[in-house]
Amino acid sequence: MDTVEPAYGTGTLLLIAAAAVALLLLLIIRFKLHAFPALVLVSALTAVATRVPTGEIVDTLTSGFGSTLASVALLVGFGVIIGKLLEVTGGAKVLADTLIARFGEQRAPLALGIASLLFGFPIFFDAGFVVFLPIIFAVARRFGGSVLRYALPSAGAFAIMHAFVPPHPGPVAAGELLGLGANIGVLILVGTVIAVPTWFVSAYLFGLWAARRIDVPLPAEWAGRVAANVGGGQGRSAGTGGAPATATGDGPAASESDDLPGPPPSFGTVLFILLLPLVLIFLNTGLNTLATAGTVDGDAGWVQTLRLIGQTPIALLIAVLVAMVVLGRGRFSRGKVEDLANGALGPVCAVILITGAGGMFGGVLRASGIGQALSDTLAETGLPVIVAAFVISLGLRVAQGSATVALTTTAGLIAPTVEATGGLTTLDLCFIVIAIAAGATALSHVNDSGFWLVGRFLGMDVPTTLRTWTVMETIIGFVGFGLAFVGYLVL
Repeated sequence: MDTVEPAYGTGTLLLIAAAAVALLLLLIIRFKLHAFPALVLVSALTAVATRVPTGEIVDTLTSGFGSTLASVALLVGFGVIIGKLLEVTGGAKVLADTLIARFGEQRAPLALGIASLLFGFPIFFDAGFVVFLPIIFAVARRFGGSVLRYALPSAGAFAIMHAFVPPHPGPVAAGELLGLGANIGVLILVGTVIAVPTWFVSAYLFGLWAARRIDVPLPAEWAGRVAANVGGGQGRSAGTGGAPATATGDGPAASESDDLPGPPPSFGTVLFILLLPLVLIFLNTGLNTLATAGTVDGDAGWVQTLRLIGQTPIALLIAVLVAMVVLGRGRFSRGKVEDLANGALGPVCAVILITGAGGMFGGVLRASGIGQALSDTLAETGLPVIVAAFVISLGLRVAQGSATVALTTTAGLIAPTVEATGGLTTLDLCFIVIAIAAGATALSHVNDSGFWLVGRFLGMDVPTTLRTWTVMETIIGFVGFGLAFVGYLVL
């Protein structure tokens, strides 16, 4: 929907915006209302309060919701299917075992972190970490030392990939709201380039440092479970686990790979499945760059065809189909592969709906004139848009805990400012998305489900979780923002 003539002045609109955010936080934190209906309710009330014409309110809500889901739902859906197939076939364990064997005992934390970065491309933080937990515990038992030495590099990798890199819902939604819908490939590239050094400093080096100072032993209830994994062989074991229904169980549930009739996929197959969509997406990005530079004819049929298969939804669709055939052959019937896809999609529906509702809220902010009012105010303060994006996202993260809500809400708030800021390149927009993601990662504490997931499964009390997980997440946020800010200034 187009922006209507604002019914109020800048001051009043900003007060309504502040009240809307405060109400959203109150509903989520105090009244424990699920973020999806909370966002929809606040969006509708904000539209009414700002006097969006009554006949246009529903269209404004559904327009923002639908435009966000148009990009997010496809990418997230395809991504989680790939992750699920790799999980249940034992691909995650093969990936970790092979890298540990090649890196050696002393670099086992590095190997686990790199494996988690790769596996973290298609799979959500909580699911990926839970799948890797038995591997982490097996390696900790085999090589000794604090569990933090192995767990933090892995958990940090999943957290960074989940916040910084598409096809995860937060960065996809933020990119869409800021106008990067046609350049998700560039966002993947920029996000990956920033994610790797951020992980190395914030998760790997900090993990080693924390492990030398804080001894977190292997949880007693896991000692028997991981015994079979101690040999570090390539075969599957009962410890490859799947995501639990909630983060409050006794531990990860047994994986569907436990009853797998065929052998696990080879390391090369796992790597091929993970890299295939990236190669196709980068092919599109590279051809677009060459066409813009005049090196190739952008209107040529072969260029258009290759760019089509490199569009992010098509690239992930191709990767899903290849994964279904390659990983399912000799292991599952077609009906079982369909069941696995259904099982992968169910748990992410809530995240997809929350992301769409965040886009709805952003649409209302734009249509009501609030976004423009915030843009004008920020312009008067002289605060760089990338800094404002980080600060707003950080505040929302601390207040309500959800990184996805912080990402989408901040992107909706800051979008008019970005649009009004002249001279921003595609790279600049990518750096702003990363700044928002960094703010949405830092200062994880007791209102974040990830805080309890990591703390409970590693057997840590609240103070220890604050000294380890919270500190690591905060370093991730500030290092990621620092790298994005430097890129924004230099490139």
